[in-house]
Amino acid sequence: MEELQFAIQIAGEKHLGYVQTILDTIEAAAKVRGTGIAKRSPEYLELKIKEGKAIIALMNDEFAGFCYIESWGNKQYVANSGLIVVDKFRQHGLAKRIKQHAFSLARAMFPDAKVFGLTSGAAVMKINTELGYAPVSFAQLTDDEAFWRGCQGCVNYDVLTRTERKYCICTAMLFDPEKHKDKKEIKLIIKDLKKQLKK
Repeated sequence: MEELQFAIQIAGEKHLGYVQTILDTIEAAAKVRGTGIAKRSPEYLELKIKEGKAIIALMNDEFAGFCYIESWGNKQYVANSGLIVVDKFRQHGLAKRIKQHAFSLARAMFPDAKVFGLTSGAAVMKINTELGYAPVSFAQLTDDEAFWRGCQGCVNYDVLTRTERKYCICTAMLFDPEKHKDKKEIKLIIKDLKKQLKK
């Protein structure tokens, strides 16, 4: 398979024009999967980009993929959310590379925080496992109500509420920095992202 050369970087002001494309791509993927992807407003994604908390992948200025991070519980937890890859750029390992960058951004910005995610996708679970995440109960995630309100845009929100937030369709996965050391390739990405953050 042809090796495509994607530009993967921290999103900034110059990428705000991609916001609607990102939202449209997420919505289309949710319809195809028939599973939950929480909806976000354009304003919310714009804020993540302006805060330097998003990773974007481009192929010659064409949108290819995206992910963002958000801190919760007084910065004790960080979530990677909104991971998406455009259909025609799948099967090139791009989701894994974006996820590595988002994970590294979380580690660079919030080195002591536990990093977590909710996913119903087997591919993302595999990537998370390779990064050092482990499946956990929802009780081991942040109790920050603002995070859980974000699930309201998901088609499976009723499952979450019916079970009193004990479980849902998604699997909860957690990386605890006290139990792991970052792998060599992650350390290199963290180093590169720290340089970007200083600019």
